[in-house]
Amino acid sequence: MGVISVRRFGALLAALAVLALVSLLSLWIGSKGIPFGSTLSVLLHNDGSPDAVIIHDLRVPRMLLGILVGAALGLAGSVLQAMTGNPLADPGLFGINAGASAAVVSGIAFAGVASVSGYVWFAFAGAGLAALLVYGAGSAGGGVTPDRILLAGAAVTAVLIAYVSALLMLNTATFNQFRFWSVGSLANRRMDVVVALAPFIVAGIVLALCLARPFNVLALGDQHGRALGVRVGRTKALGVVAVTVLCGAATAAAGPIAFVGLAVPRIARLLVGPDQRWVFPLSAVLAPALLLLADIVGRVLIAPEELQVAIVTAFLGAPVFIALVRR
Repeated sequence: MGVISVRRFGALLAALAVLALVSLLSLWIGSKGIPFGSTLSVLLHNDGSPDAVIIHDLRVPRMLLGILVGAALGLAGSVLQAMTGNPLADPGLFGINAGASAAVVSGIAFAGVASVSGYVWFAFAGAGLAALLVYGAGSAGGGVTPDRILLAGAAVTAVLIAYVSALLMLNTATFNQFRFWSVGSLANRRMDVVVALAPFIVAGIVLALCLARPFNVLALGDQHGRALGVRVGRTKALGVVAVTVLCGAATAAAGPIAFVGLAVPRIARLLVGPDQRWVFPLSAVLAPALLLLADIVGRVLIAPEELQVAIVTAFLGAPVFIALVRR
């Protein structure tokens, strides 16, 4: 095994260790103080005490959902960046999360959808339509470039956010349910949400990981990719499917969360180089660690109240975005 492989394995193992540590902290830290020893004790032996109820019914689902949503967003960002060759690509900045959110709110307002298992299908449709809209707007009047796609994503996101705001202001019942959905948060999600969303996110993760090798070849250019046997159209279409499934499921579970898919793939490439076979899995491990850490910060920053995790990730991700733009 070469030095580079050893370094990549080391980075992946270190990321897994960080994720395990942050997961434990996520179980331990909350609005009700529970000693660390008691947290571990009731985690392993559910004795039905109030502390056990808090850990098993509230904090374990929240931690598991943070891992799933974080992995989905990190991997979706990696796929988008590999597919577009744009280091600024992020599901939030490209309007995909906003499309999923707008579709969910439309489902609440016009179809009476009231459960996460119903949200997810609207989220898939909204994420897919937003991706097509951004690509169509970005390619109009010339070839597709990273700058055009980014501007198209910003424009589509602004329009969709305005649409959601208008709908909520005009429909009180939708606004009340929208508040219950609590955009951009992992709080108040129970195990049934985790169980409902896990199959979609796992399927999206498997599909994305299978695309790592073809995207490595396409990094040389579409023409070289065809010469080396990669079916360019099919690979990119499957990439869109993977991003749609991952972002749709993540948004249905927690609402739109930006910047996780932007920052994490960048960090992964700094650690393991440009090989997507390592960038993709490392992003799927680092992103949930970042999301859970942001969730913990949101719990303690204004305790006993909480900041939504989407607000914390925005504060963490905005400097990264500015630094990337200035390069």
